[in-house]
Parts: sequence; C-alpha cells; structure tokens
Amino acid sequence: MRIDLAGRVALVTGGTGAIGSRICAELAQAGARVVANCAESDLDAARQQQRRWQAEGLEIALEPFDVAGFEACAAAIGRIGRIDILVNCAGITRDAPLRRMQPQQWQDVLRVNLDSVFNTSRHVVEGMSERGWGRIVNISSVNGQKGQFGQTNYSASKAGVHGFTMALAAETARKGVTVNTVSPGYIDSPMIRAVPEDIRGRILEGIPAGRFGQPQDIATAVTFLCAEQSGFITGANLPVNGGQFISF
Repeated sequence: MRIDLAGRVALVTGGTGAIGSRICAELAQAGARVVANCAESDLDAARQQQRRWQAEGLEIALEPFDVAGFEACAAAIGRIGRIDILVNCAGITRDAPLRRMQPQQWQDVLRVNLDSVFNTSRHVVEGMSERGWGRIVNISSVNGQKGQFGQTNYSASKAGVHGFTMALAAETARKGVTVNTVSPGYIDSPMIRAVPEDIRGRILEGIPAGRFGQPQDIATAVTFLCAEQSGFITGANLPVNGGQFISF
C-alpha cells in the first residue's frame, strides 16, 4: 500500500527520541510536513537529530515545549497552525516498587505520559473535526496491557492512554477523525541497551519473535494508521511486540 501524506501537517511529541525520530522520518518520507516536539532541556540533542534527518534528505522542524503543560501546548500548537496528524509519543519512566514510589515519581510519569495526550489532543481535535479529516495516534506500551513490576505509574499511564483513545474515537468517528493506539513491546534503543545483560537476556527469551523491535517497526505501524486508506480504523490498539503479549 502506497501511503501519500502530501499536504498534511504532522506534530510528533517526543519526536527526537529513538522511536519518535523514526516516526518523524517515516511521515516525512510519506510526504507530510513534520514538526518534532522536544523538551527545551533536550534542544541540543534535538538539533543533532535534526542534522541526522537532513543527512537523509529530510527537513523536519523542531518545536520545543513542555507537553505536560496545557498552556504550553496551546501556545506551541498556535505557532504551528493547522495540524492534520498528531502522534503522541512523549513518555518517561520513573521506576520503583509501589512501596518505595514517591508521589513525585507518580505525578511526573502521569503528567508526561497521560496528561500530555489530553493537552495536545484538546487543542487539535476541533480543527480536525471542522476540516473533516484528522489522525491521532497515541503511543502506549505492552506494559500498559500486561503490567510490569516496578512500573505501577508507567503501566497506569499507558493503560490510560488507550482508554483515552477509545473514548475520543467514539466522539470523533463521524467527523472524519480517527484515534488509535500503537503499543510497542521492547524496542532496541538506548533504554533497553542500558538494562543489565542478564535481565535483557531474560526479556528476549520472552519474545516469541526472538528479537527486540526496531524503532522502524513502530514508525511503520503509525504511518499505516495515518494513511487515507486507514480511515475506517478507529478506537483500535495495534500491538507491535513480537508476540510478547497476545490478546483479542
């Protein structure tokens, strides 16, 4: 299936991270004008990523703002203007067993991982609905589906992402706006490479596909959901986890 997003404007939050950067690249290669969000504190690293995109022949704009702030999102989206595609990819972890988890660890994760989805979607959904076309793709996680030791905050936030997806999909289905979730499994990235080798080995043993995912695997799934041809898919969760967690 050839995906043509020419003329569409896409905003990807967390767009300079391992997964987000490939989502940006894939959308740009499909013809979209792409804006990558990053945290203001990460701007130097984001500019390095921008140079890597340029080396691929891709012109992707940077828009640093705090996705956890409602007004910051409003201001940034106002600067960008029309947004046809929103990919909510920003996310953090602050792992600890619940008996040792501090309120700040809980709040930080919920604000970045879940509040941000509301903050950005709230400011784009009306315009999408008025124009009769839009794509919102929210990045969840396999651990939002099955839970994970030491990640009550992260698992709760990522489960909440899909609850948000389903509710908003019902609200916008008649407006030409689709809202879907992609739930990655363990992806080859600096985060997984930082895990001790013995633990990483045990994780790998639990993946039937026999490998960690690649950021491109997620980017391909997201771009598929953004396609014109995917307009009858809404409220869905697309697991991309190599068979690590299988359910209806």
